[in-house]
Amino acid sequence: MLKKNRLFTPGPTPLLPSAQVAMASYTAHHRTTDFRAVFARVLSDLKEFIGTQNDVLVLTASGTGFMEASVSNLTSPGDKVLVLTAGKFGERWISVAKAFGCSVETATAPYGSTFSLDDIRARLTPEIRCVYVQATESSTGARHDIAAIAKLLRALPDALLIVDGITGLGTTHLDVDGWGIDVIIGGSQKALMIPPGLAYGAVSERAWRRMESAKSPRYYFDLRKERAAAAKVETSYTPATSLFAGLAAALEYVRQLGNGDMVAGRRALIDNAELCAAMTRAGVAALGLKLFAPSCPAAALTAVGAPAGTDSTTICKLFRDRFGAVVANGQAEMKGQLFRMAHIGYYDYLDTVGVLAALELVIAETTGKAVKFGSAVRAAQEVYARNMSEAKGRSLSAK
Repeated sequence: MLKKNRLFTPGPTPLLPSAQVAMASYTAHHRTTDFRAVFARVLSDLKEFIGTQNDVLVLTASGTGFMEASVSNLTSPGDKVLVLTAGKFGERWISVAKAFGCSVETATAPYGSTFSLDDIRARLTPEIRCVYVQATESSTGARHDIAAIAKLLRALPDALLIVDGITGLGTTHLDVDGWGIDVIIGGSQKALMIPPGLAYGAVSERAWRRMESAKSPRYYFDLRKERAAAAKVETSYTPATSLFAGLAAALEYVRQLGNGDMVAGRRALIDNAELCAAMTRAGVAALGLKLFAPSCPAAALTAVGAPAGTDSTTICKLFRDRFGAVVANGQAEMKGQLFRMAHIGYYDYLDTVGVLAALELVIAETTGKAVKFGSAVRAAQEVYARNMSEAKGRSLSAK
């Protein structure tokens, strides 16, 4: 039977068709008026997409590049920082901070869980210069309460809050300025539906002031240099020009989701991810499978524990071999224990129903147990129908 290749991974995600066309046809040199027009539009639209009045920068790098910049630009060797870690990407913060000579304190939570606020509070001493955390830990499918964490930091006016929102932006409602997030990071290959290669972020005035005294070495990832260049509608170094064209098209798509209003479009994109995630969780439960992060599930992706006696590597392979669908295995020591299905970016109702229909067949084959075909799909459809009914009710009451 014919198979179409489909990505259900939390990055890279499916490409937006209009962005593909824009990238394929873009040839402008980066020191021209044509590129400056695209660059200026991207910076302006990203401010609205993130929901911030702070300066926004775009680096030609993966999201990890902006993570590194958020350490090298804001710390000096020996600075005490606090990393909140509950998965592989929290552990990445630890590695980056140690690489720049920081003294790293940690508040940890088991994989698939989120943090105890009391544990964080106990570690927020006056010596802490920066706090690093994920909005969504995509290695486990857990979402962290950034609003509550930000509130704790108000007791320490000199501590900066840096949030890896690479899978959080476009899937979670984040009040960046209202909560006092000093740096928030995004990546092009996530909710904005283009290939990897651009990392973007918003930087607060408090963070810019910190950079004046920070002593860690930096060159390519010198954010002050990028800020000065952006003020002249330029980049410091050669940008990935075709990716900027794709990003401009993707941001315009988000704007049109809101009928010309970027804020409304951002909300629609997030609500779409939330609905697809809720449908998926219902389908997973209908099959008797267990969520890996049941108490704090993300909207960007759903992590599912492998059924007893099975290996998630086999599940992922069968998805691909049988249906051309790529779902993500667990990372590192979690490989074989869980699989991850994404809802971030260019996913819709039919994608969600289709992957759940495939999941029914995959689970039947890998476990050798009887599966009631249609049970996962039906559970997802019921969630969708309730959502549509509630939305219709809200619309009528607003008239």
